[in-house]
Amino acid sequence: MASAKIVVIGAGSASFGPRTIADILQREELRGSTLALVDLNREGLQLVAALARRMNREWGSGIKITATTDRRRALPDAQFVIIAIALQREKRWRMDWEIPNRHGVRQPLGENGGPGALAHLARNVPPILDICRDMERLCPEAWLFNFTNPVPRICRAVTRYSSIKAVGFCHQIGAAFGNISRILGVERSQLDIKAAGLNHFTWVLDVRDRRTGEDLYPALRRKITRMDPSFQPLTRAVYEAFGVFPAPGDGHLAEYLPWCHDLRTKPWEKYHLHLYNWDGAAKGRHGMWKQIEILARGKDSIDPYRSGSGERAVPVAVAILNNLNQYELALNIPNRGYITNLPEEAIVEVPGIASGYGVTGLAVGDLPEPVAALCRRQLEITELAVKAAAEGDKQAALQALLLDPM
Repeated sequence: MASAKIVVIGAGSASFGPRTIADILQREELRGSTLALVDLNREGLQLVAALARRMNREWGSGIKITATTDRRRALPDAQFVIIAIALQREKRWRMDWEIPNRHGVRQPLGENGGPGALAHLARNVPPILDICRDMERLCPEAWLFNFTNPVPRICRAVTRYSSIKAVGFCHQIGAAFGNISRILGVERSQLDIKAAGLNHFTWVLDVRDRRTGEDLYPALRRKITRMDPSFQPLTRAVYEAFGVFPAPGDGHLAEYLPWCHDLRTKPWEKYHLHLYNWDGAAKGRHGMWKQIEILARGKDSIDPYRSGSGERAVPVAVAILNNLNQYELALNIPNRGYITNLPEEAIVEVPGIASGYGVTGLAVGDLPEPVAALCRRQLEITELAVKAAAEGDKQAALQALLLDPM
């Protein structure tokens, strides 16, 4: 076992902070490590730090915990920096949707594709590149694990404008397991799925029975036609057109396609595309803070946090520290020939291996050419949007908007 220093930036959040901390504190391999919590929200940070110390004490985790609003105090000698930051997330996201809508552009979601993604990126790239500059000086060999959306654009900004090693994480591959298990009528644990492409825009290249190795794509093709028409109608339409099953589900898939926002035909009705529930999310976050306050005072049980976050950053960190050669379903990393008909250096989402060597992808070869063409358009937009956000280039921002299918 190898101890480490892990810095969590954005720790003072109600959802991301406590569950990521719980992931860290429950790993026996990290005993003796240092966990540095960082957030600009002093009040939230203090509450989450108090909860973290309670977890550490009651679970006997043996980890040193610090908390600060100044990341420069936390970063020296870090091996892993986990980032999930957002400024007024629900308020700003709602504006990202409402402003284009006033001008006739009705986005399906407005976070990872379309004009909303450009605005979201522009808010987050400057502070994240500031973090990277501090990392270059204080912990240049550390891995940056990013959860901030839009994940591939943020990671591309890091790899294009800094020397820091970055990996993006997202749990959306779970949607493929859920949808395909429902279509086939089997348990998720029975499936072996390999998907590749871009984050929230990945494509299922192979589906097999984990026990027997049987190719399940023929059964998927047969059985999907028997599903209720209301089941993932956009995914099914795209699958029928392109012959490859989209992995992320309708909500995210719609963000990247030109067929989902026409104000006259209202395709969101045809495909049952629902907007993000900003009010519900804000209400839920308020409830989480109330519970964190109670737990931080030592009341109620912390056992619900035993379930962890379900995210993969901490398992990957442990795999790197202990050379576990661990297989991962989805990693957002620079393309090193993993997808042969997408550009080198683009941030792609592929299966991969985490080991003492670092994080490497598995080569999946070519995507089907029409699918690759859809992805290449998004990658061209990404390069322009990242340039706009990092350099303040208004012309690049305009070009990114004009290229976008939304």
